[in-house]
Amino acid sequence: MAQFESQQQEIEASGVHVAFIAAEKRDGVWKPGRFLEKNPISFPFLLDEDRVVTKAYGLHHALGADALNIAHPATLVIDAGGIVRYLYRGDNQHDRAPLDEVLQAVRDAVK
Repeated sequence: MAQFESQQQEIEASGVHVAFIAAEKRDGVWKPGRFLEKNPISFPFLLDEDRVVTKAYGLHHALGADALNIAHPATLVIDAGGIVRYLYRGDNQHDRAPLDEVLQAVRDAVK
């Protein structure tokens, strides 16, 4: 999330909207509710407590060496028409999309 905060002006200028989603309960293991109170972000944040969104995009990770009933880390760029133009699905909980790839996908999606 911090990577995207540093690019907030460019992202907003492009007309693209960014949102973050966590497949966790507000008071779950990582305490995202408390984290967000202490570390506010500029973008909307959805706690997908019942995993509806992560399952709809095929990102639910029921069981893995580093996961239990959460989502694969993923980054999606969805255009104004609702079409997924970019999808990066992490192989593990530390695997994140390269910021330069995401920004390029944002630029391409608004062309």
